[in-house]
Formats: sequence, C-alpha cells, structure tokens
Amino acid sequence: PRRRTGLDNLARVVSEVLTDAAPPHRAVGRHDGDDELAVADERFDWVASVVARGVTDDGSARVRWSDRIDAFAVAPVVGPVSFLVVMWLVFQVTTTVAAPLQSALETLMSGPVSQGATWLLVRLGLGDTWVRGLVIDGLVAGVGMVLTFTPLMALMFVLLALLEDSGYLARAAVVTDRVMGRLGLPGRAFLPLVVGFGCNVPAVAATRVLATPHQRLLTALLVPFTSCSARLTVYVMLGSVFFGRWAGTAVFAMYVTSIVLVVVVGLALRTTLWRTVGAEPLVLDLPPYQVPTLRLTLTVAWARLKGFLQSAAGIIVATVTLVWLAQAIPVGSGTFGAVPVADSLYAWVARAVTPVFTPTGFAQWETVSALVVGFVAKEAVLSSWAQTYAADSDAALSEHLRLAFEASSGGHTLAAVAAFFVFLLAYTPCVATLAAQRREIGLRWTAFGFALQLVVAYGLAVAVFQLARLLG
Repeated sequence: PRRRTGLDNLARVVSEVLTDAAPPHRAVGRHDGDDELAVADERFDWVASVVARGVTDDGSARVRWSDRIDAFAVAPVVGPVSFLVVMWLVFQVTTTVAAPLQSALETLMSGPVSQGATWLLVRLGLGDTWVRGLVIDGLVAGVGMVLTFTPLMALMFVLLALLEDSGYLARAAVVTDRVMGRLGLPGRAFLPLVVGFGCNVPAVAATRVLATPHQRLLTALLVPFTSCSARLTVYVMLGSVFFGRWAGTAVFAMYVTSIVLVVVVGLALRTTLWRTVGAEPLVLDLPPYQVPTLRLTLTVAWARLKGFLQSAAGIIVATVTLVWLAQAIPVGSGTFGAVPVADSLYAWVARAVTPVFTPTGFAQWETVSALVVGFVAKEAVLSSWAQTYAADSDAALSEHLRLAFEASSGGHTLAAVAAFFVFLLAYTPCVATLAAQRREIGLRWTAFGFALQLVVAYGLAVAVFQLARLLG
C-alpha cells in the first residue's frame, strides 16, 4: 500500500477535527452579532480547540523565557496591575526628570535671554517703546513656552519608543483591549490617555502608535478630557483656598471626573458619529522581548519630537503674541503698550463675554479673562489672576479670589468654585495641544473637538452650579 505522507496525515487530522468540533458560525448565531467581543472570543476558542486536537505535544518543546514572562504580563489580574505600575513609572520618570529641565529653560528664557534681548533693545533705542513688550512678553515668551515643553515631550517619546522596541507595548494592548473595545478603540489606545494625565501635548502625538485613522482620531478627541498636570496647579490653589482640609479630596474628585468624561464622551461619539464602526477583535502576533537598541529608540523619539516642533512652534508664538497685543491696546484712555490690564482690550473683551457665564456662578471679568489666558497655557491662569489683581503674594491673591467668587455666585461660593473646576477640566485645551491635534487629525476635526469641549464644559459648569446651589 501507498505510504502516507505528512500532507496525508494533515488532511486526515483536519477532516476529523472539522467533523467533531463546533464551527465558528454557531458562536455567531448564539449571540446574534450583538456582542462582537464575545463572538471573537468563541472563534478563538474554536481555533484553539482545532490546534489542540491537531498538534501533539510530547513535552520536548522548550518554553521560551518570553512565554514565562507573558504568563504574568497578560494575565487577567496581574497583567493590568503590572501595566498600571509600568505607566506610573513612566509618568514619574517623565515628571521628575523633566520638571527641573523645564524650570531651567524657563529661568534661562526669563533671565539671561530676556535680559539680553532687553539690553539689545536699549542699545537700539527701543527700550522704552512698545517694541520691548512685543519682543519680551510676546516673542521671547512664546519661544520659551515651546522650549519648556521640549524636555517633557522628548522624555515621553523616548520612554514610549523603549516600550515599543522592547515588545512590552504589544502586551499592554492585549491587557487593555477589552476595556477600550467598549469605546471602539484597541487596547493600546489606553497608552495616550494615560500619558494625557501628565500632558495632553505628547499624549496627542502618542496616538501615532494606533493602527487606523479612525482610532487615532477618536483617541485624539478624547485626550483633552484627561486632566493634565498644568491644571493641577490651579486645582491645588483653589482647593487650598476654598476647601481647606478637604482640598485633597476635591483634587482627587477632578481626576475621577476626568476618567468619567473620557468614558462618557467616548461612548457618545461612538454611538453617534461612528455608530456603524464596531470594535475590532484584537489579532496580534506578540513579538519576543528584546533589549531596546539605543539608536532606534533615539531615532524614533527625535522624529516624533521634530514633527511636533515644526508644526506647533509658529502657532504657539503667534497666540502668545496676540494675547500680549490684546493686553497692550488701551480702550478709552491710555497709551499703547503702557496700559493697566483692566483698561485694555483684553479686559474689554472679557467683560463683553462675562454675562454668558452668569449661570455658572463665576461671571466676573477677572475670572473669565483668566480662562482666556488658560487657552494659551493652563498654568497661566494663576499668573493672570496675580497680574489682574496686582497681587504680590498668595495670601493677597487668596483674598481677592474669595471676594470674586462670593460676589459672582450670590453667596454660593463653593458651588461656583466647583463649577469653575469642571469648566477648567473640560474646556478647550492649551494652544500647544491644539497644534498637536491639527498635525495629527487635521484642522476640521480639531475645530470639532474645540467646539465639543466648550459645549461639554459649559453644560457641566451650569449643571454643577445650579444643582449645588439648590442643594446648598
């Protein structure tokens, strides 16, 4: 008789398995297509059963050390915990190492660079003119803002490249796939969202790790709802002034609110704009772990950093210059470049839009104007208040803030502060984030996100103030 070949044996095994095993279309029928993740799980279970019956393991195969690590890295409980620890370390390294570098660059720009530019302007006979304000408070401040972002972004891109090259980023995608799948996103979309709690700018750029334009678009629209560290400075200041020993709880509540917003807005966008797009089952070939190469890591990080700086620098400098210009133009009396903030075009515009915020409880032009400056950089909200109130200490600023929120809220101070908190959390991100969004998802979708965040922020602020006022 003819001798069986390897192909004959394979055909026999496949025939037997397909005869006995439940075909994958039965799994689809049981769920009627309403749970795509469950359907995908059962399909993979069926594939695993076919493989198990068609492959004989005599125990001689050597288990790789990558497999041993994966037994923990992608486990149902240990995997997510490990991923959170890894991301906490990334966040800690980024903020700890970048903070001194950012501070040094800020000192450099506000010290030697500003002094050098001032000296040059004096030598040119422009030291007492409006040109000095334009150059120092506009151009130099704008370039300084770009530079202060550079260390944080560079570190974040390096760390992301290390996780990518080591093979761990693929495991993180597996761990978070089921949770993110409910939003129509893959597991690795969780990474930019976590980065957003440090800074929205590199978080938007980090959406490049996602595979499809739809995934990058939806994630980039959700990133600004994560509460970046710049907002934290304002939370802490207002929390200590108005909530006393409960300040920590108030700040923690803002981060919980941020997570809820990401989920709720994500579900809303998926069920409206992208309701026909289902969650794609994750099919991923896990690469073996490896030691990252320095050259590849630095090359990838530099390419991402360079791309952002090329597109964002001009927008940031232009916006800072426009804010200075608004503060330099007098309305009524005064001279250009030497006018008090309260008598400037900046304050005039703030007073014009302030009535819109009456239902939120913080309809004071000083408060509204700080939010306008916060559009440039959220941490500038405090410096705007200090400049507007001419306060030279935290104690004096605290008293001004107490009086302002009490007057604008009709005595419901805490309700107004809570409304301000949620508005600050949800409203338009800083100009650097908008620049990053424009580069990644285009002008049209950036404008859509801009409008969406204003609507959500205003609606939340009104709801929080009115409800808290009634309950209080």
